[in-house]
Amino acid sequence: MSTITHISIAERLGRWLGRGWRVCAHGERRVAAWLASQGLPVTVIAALLWTAKLVALGLMLYGAFWVTILLLGMIVAGCVANSSDEDEWLFTDITELRKTPGYDPNLYNDTSHELYTDD
Repeated sequence: MSTITHISIAERLGRWLGRGWRVCAHGERRVAAWLASQGLPVTVIAALLWTAKLVALGLMLYGAFWVTILLLGMIVAGCVANSSDEDEWLFTDITELRKTPGYDPNLYNDTSHELYTDD
């Protein structure tokens, strides 16, 4: 029996997301420190950082909106394509079929028609 504990995929994903979050937070602190060294007031720095976060959120929501519209369009197109039943006959009676222009009895294997030819 092994005493080594294996890390699950969920834990790996959580650690990866945590590292990404820490990288973003560290970068935000670096930008804030740089802006403070340039002489900007703390309130202006906070407003700029919040504005950047809101713009990033808006861009992500915009992208998610268009991805959702694209996926819904693909679902609707799939439903429309799936609903067309090719096995369904447009004509219910052979006499209606014979009245259509360009009717060829050989294509429909209509042996009772006078123009049917057996090759």
